[in-house]
Amino acid sequence: MDLISALQFLKLKEIPEAWVDEVWDSEFTERKPLNDTTEGELAASGDKAFRTLYQCLLARAAEQQQSVGTDGAAQSVWATLGENSVSVKSLVAVLSFFILAGKSKAANVQQRVNGLHAASLYLLLLGIPGSIANKVFHEVLLDTCADLTSHCWPQDSGKKRKKDGLKSSQAEGKRSKPQRKDTPEMEVDEADEEEEEEELHFSGQDLMKIRHAVVLLVQSLLRLLQTFGLKDRPQSASNCTQIFSKLLYFEPVIGEPTFAAVQDITKLRSVPEMAFYGLQLLCSPKHGDQKESLRRVFHQLLYVILMMSKGNRGKPTLLVSSQAVLSTRDQAIHFVRHLVDELKELALPFLQILLQHICFQMVEKSEFRNHGSQAVGMLTSQMESTDYARFIKWLFNFSRHTKMVHRLFSVDVVMVLLEQPERQPEECQDPELACFLPHKFLIESLLFARRMDSSPTVQGHALSCLAQCLELPSLNVTRAVHNLFSATGTQTVLDGETTEGSLSSQQTQKTYRTLPFRTVEISSTDGSSCDPKENLALLLRRVKDSKTNVRKSALQALVGLLKHEVIPMSWENLSTLSERCRDPAVSVKKKALQCVGELLASKPECSVVQKAWLQGVVPAVVDTESTVQDKALEALEQVLLSQVKAYSASRHMDTSQRLTWDLLGLLCHECQNLSRYFSRAFTIWSKQNKFTPTFITNLISHTEADHAAGAWLLLSKVVASSPTLPYGKILDAWDSMVSSKDVTVTTCCHILCVMGDIAKHLNEDTKERIINDLMSWLKTFTLSLEVISAAVETLFQLGRSEDVKQTQAFLNQHCGELVSVCEAYLAGIILSEKGAENLNEELMVKHLHTLGVVSLHCPAKIGKRTVLLVESVLTTHSEKLAEYQEELPASLPLSQFKTNSMPPRVRAHGVITLGKLCLQHEDLVQKYLPVFARELEVGTEVAVRNNVMVIMCDLCVRYTVVENYIPNISACLRDDEAVIREQTLIMLTNLLQEEFVKWKGSLFFRFMVALVDPVPAIASLCEYCLLHLLLKKNPEMFSQHFIECIFHFNSYNKHKSYNKFPQSEREKVRFSLKGAQNRDKRFRIYRFLLEHFTDAQRFNISNKISQNILACFADEELPLDADGAEILSETFNILSLKEMKLQAISNAAGGAAEEDPEENMATMAKAVMQAAQKKVVSQVQKKAFIENTVPLIISLKNLLEQKRSPVLRDLMAYLQVTMQDYRNEVKEFFYGDEQLAAEVEFALKTAEKEREMEEKMESCNLTGDARTPTAQHSVQGSPVRSRPLLPFSFATPQPPHPNPLSARLAHTDSRVRRSRQEEPVQSKSITLERTAIPKGSIKDRAISTPKGVNVNLTFDEGLSAIFSEQGTSLVGESSVLHVRSNEQQTPGLRQWNVQSPLRQKRKKSKV
Repeated sequence: MDLISALQFLKLKEIPEAWVDEVWDSEFTERKPLNDTTEGELAASGDKAFRTLYQCLLARAAEQQQSVGTDGAAQSVWATLGENSVSVKSLVAVLSFFILAGKSKAANVQQRVNGLHAASLYLLLLGIPGSIANKVFHEVLLDTCADLTSHCWPQDSGKKRKKDGLKSSQAEGKRSKPQRKDTPEMEVDEADEEEEEEELHFSGQDLMKIRHAVVLLVQSLLRLLQTFGLKDRPQSASNCTQIFSKLLYFEPVIGEPTFAAVQDITKLRSVPEMAFYGLQLLCSPKHGDQKESLRRVFHQLLYVILMMSKGNRGKPTLLVSSQAVLSTRDQAIHFVRHLVDELKELALPFLQILLQHICFQMVEKSEFRNHGSQAVGMLTSQMESTDYARFIKWLFNFSRHTKMVHRLFSVDVVMVLLEQPERQPEECQDPELACFLPHKFLIESLLFARRMDSSPTVQGHALSCLAQCLELPSLNVTRAVHNLFSATGTQTVLDGETTEGSLSSQQTQKTYRTLPFRTVEISSTDGSSCDPKENLALLLRRVKDSKTNVRKSALQALVGLLKHEVIPMSWENLSTLSERCRDPAVSVKKKALQCVGELLASKPECSVVQKAWLQGVVPAVVDTESTVQDKALEALEQVLLSQVKAYSASRHMDTSQRLTWDLLGLLCHECQNLSRYFSRAFTIWSKQNKFTPTFITNLISHTEADHAAGAWLLLSKVVASSPTLPYGKILDAWDSMVSSKDVTVTTCCHILCVMGDIAKHLNEDTKERIINDLMSWLKTFTLSLEVISAAVETLFQLGRSEDVKQTQAFLNQHCGELVSVCEAYLAGIILSEKGAENLNEELMVKHLHTLGVVSLHCPAKIGKRTVLLVESVLTTHSEKLAEYQEELPASLPLSQFKTNSMPPRVRAHGVITLGKLCLQHEDLVQKYLPVFARELEVGTEVAVRNNVMVIMCDLCVRYTVVENYIPNISACLRDDEAVIREQTLIMLTNLLQEEFVKWKGSLFFRFMVALVDPVPAIASLCEYCLLHLLLKKNPEMFSQHFIECIFHFNSYNKHKSYNKFPQSEREKVRFSLKGAQNRDKRFRIYRFLLEHFTDAQRFNISNKISQNILACFADEELPLDADGAEILSETFNILSLKEMKLQAISNAAGGAAEEDPEENMATMAKAVMQAAQKKVVSQVQKKAFIENTVPLIISLKNLLEQKRSPVLRDLMAYLQVTMQDYRNEVKEFFYGDEQLAAEVEFALKTAEKEREMEEKMESCNLTGDARTPTAQHSVQGSPVRSRPLLPFSFATPQPPHPNPLSARLAHTDSRVRRSRQEEPVQSKSITLERTAIPKGSIKDRAISTPKGVNVNLTFDEGLSAIFSEQGTSLVGESSVLHVRSNEQQTPGLRQWNVQSPLRQKRKKSKV
């Protein structure tokens, strides 16, 4: 069919010229209606007619193209049309009629297909030579045709549901983001569009029709771009770039796409492949400057790589990371690499820009960060070493950006780059960039430098990545990590405070001044960024950091260093791991358990690791969190129980079995203190029926091995819950133990425990034989004290029966016999004149211990003679033993009797035995309690006093009379010996927990004094006892005693209600914290109490202080003498403490988020809630202050002025602190005293001026930002040359200020200019200046490239500049973030004048 026949269905000759002119006049922006007849005839046109016309036109175009190439004489399409009187203008108008109909939201399938075919015809016409001369081209129509796919292809219903679901989840979630002002209209339009689309339903066949038409349209667009240049039409080129980037998501690509040059576009299988080819065509010279084209293409591909959707306005939004999106991302990355390979030097600068934008626009979500870092790694892998080094240099500056997410992402990128092969410095053409190539630089200057980051998230991520570095195959990476924790030639100075010092270097005395956590190199050796010992110490501090995720990451890093032997397997390092298994945070406890498990698996033969594992895992069995218990039990079962196999001397044990018995051996000897926790595990396992007969049989087989101690330990735990046992083997082991002398104490105890547990299963003859063995064994008094206790307990188990009387008779018989033996021995020593001289101390102790243990089982057999004999061990009283009618004077302490020659150890055991006798005889308690109390006061022997204290606490459980002696016991909290203070603290805490003792009298205040104990461990223990054990039982405990603390610790007793409990003068002196020398201790206690108040308690305590202290002085109930002035002064100082401020107010005022509000909307929402809460609470507090406190303050001020008291200064300081939040309402507060109001206003203004002056002084120092709060960031400068590095400036994100742009940037500009004048010689250290990005600046400028890359164009969308030269005008470009190297000199990159349409629109709207 010829061309003219194919055109017949368009009815061109029937189209009115007026209508055609109207269409052209409207610039093809709206569809003009035709008469009904013509419109109906056109609407009836089928897609077959369009395809026929397309094929005819395509064939004629090919002929014409060929004739042009061969100088043939084929007639042109335009001539044919002219000869047949076919108006090109009408043809274009009719095609636009179909195009605009298909673009409509309500278009049906046929209209959409016809519109796509019409658009294909128009693009085909446009590509035929002569189209411009025949006025076919129209820019609006070209753009409409190119973008018709997005209008004609229906939105998938499944995707719409997912989109709706996401919207609803965001609305309900906590990270909903604020929308721009123009967003509501946009949302309404989208909603209308979706509603209209929902009315249309497309079948699979309909969708296939539309897809074929889309494919034809995209092919037509590609044919157009092959022949029709867009060099003079940049807007059309930009639109085509955006359209092709959208088409990348049109459908999945089957197989791997190829990006090689295509001769026949019909061979391209999928739309995304066509889109990639289109993007490649747009980069050809015929479509304009290739640099500009590359910039546009890379800009669009940026959001594909970032998995974001970027519209014409607004910020990019994240896509759901589906398989299709990830696949498109990977294809885009490969396409970028293909373009760089093809265009090489032309594309490399834009690759740098693309990498910078990927980093700069990254979001915080870990999934996107992981994909983003992988993209950076893939794109950098094909860069030349010089370009790679330039990017690393940029990344080094980027890693110190103010935004947390940027620093976080830099760590991710470093980890990906470390997985690549290391580049050699020789490969870099620029010698100054060569230092950035080694992996060592990445680890030390980018990764390890983040250990001091202000953000806990970044800190934790850097530490966890440090541990992962050791798992990488690169030897240089491992070596670099080793260097951080091993000594090198670089000497560093790290100090928490500014210090002065001098060092000698090459016989030259040089004075230096170090800044907080700054590294100062003083030797030319290339080394790590700070001292290895300090690095390890810092890591150990991070393990105890206040932030949970930092502790977890530090644990992972520490385990990595230990596993790879970077740091020594010392107990100090390993105990840190064990301690974290008892961390307050559950997640940290679980992580610690996992870490010690990993370490044990990698170092199973190291005894220190085994001990650390036991110390961490075994106590976790009794953790309050059930999941932690389960994890610990699982680890114990896997390592200990599951490895108990049948023993054979001829069979070699594997590593796991040897580990099991090594651990059990440690539990028997070095870790016996874990026995209680270990027993708890077996109690749980017994309920789960873990101990099968096979397990018991296997276990007993080990009782004859070298590691029999561990077997008996396990057996002693499981025998009680095992139904059947091979008693014969156990009895054989018993017989061998009795006859052997080589059995250890621990094993003896475990065997005795087993015998006691199986006693009920033994016959009478066997019991009798064992009892005889035990009695004969005990009577030898050769056993250790632990074995004596275990033997007596076993004796009790053997004699126990259902009849209580029968059991007691048995105990009276056998235990009474032992009492008689002990009594006889004691009498022989004490009554003999030379008994003490021939005393065997060890034998004496064993007799006393045996007497005490057996006396608990047979109290009826303890006579007065026995008591006096034990008493005589403590003092000489032998003359009374004969008649013992006379009672001992109870008022005298044991040590005040006539001294005897008994050794202190014997006397200490004598006290314990006497205490056990008292437990069974109440009359002895009445007699000896005064003696014990007196002994606590004046006794000189530490062991005796310690044991007396323990006895009195034990007696307190059984007898209420001991409560009267609690002041005597609590007085030991100020004992001279630390061991007694610690023991007292533990015993009293136990009594308070079980409520055997109440918070009466001075007990609370004595506990408070333990908080300031000179031994930090005791102070820490006291804090733990108060917070985690006692405060939970009595939450009001702190607030109830707070006011009395003020009077008590200042020894002030003139108040009618407070500090009136009885105390001896000795106790008052011992617990007094009066005086200026103890002020720090008092305020440490006050702060501790206030920190753990609730806001309600703070509010109430403020009112009570006003009523009970300030009012008493204002009414002159309390005299304002020297002591009174001290109390009043201290009260004002307490009221001025920041801990006294309500949390609802202080948090809202100072709790700034780590990121900008734009980045963390959850934090912003929380801040809004806090602000509202602050407003309400502030009003309540304000009312109470005006009504209750202000009248008292006015009265006190007048009184203090009359008496000219120095306390007036403290009162004014208190007012100055209190009125900070009400500085504009001072006159309202003090309307009754205008003079006071004026004085307070003056004080507030003076304080504000002083604060401003201090800030100015800080900003004027020569080191720029050296004194910012983030000076702790120690990042090594660029090691280009070996010479000392000057401290660089580095500031981390600060809380948002009211006017950050005008105030901070102007201030920084002046500082920069001043520092340049004062420092003509610049070092190679990198300087990060003006690191504050004001809100809104991100919408103004674009990212530039590093120096040396001659590219003047970048993506003109919502980004901030990263690099700028010193010559940049700081006034005109106030929203630019500068990261420059000090060695860079002007001139540099030319300034850009990039104006986006959005910015122009805003400027117009402002005008």
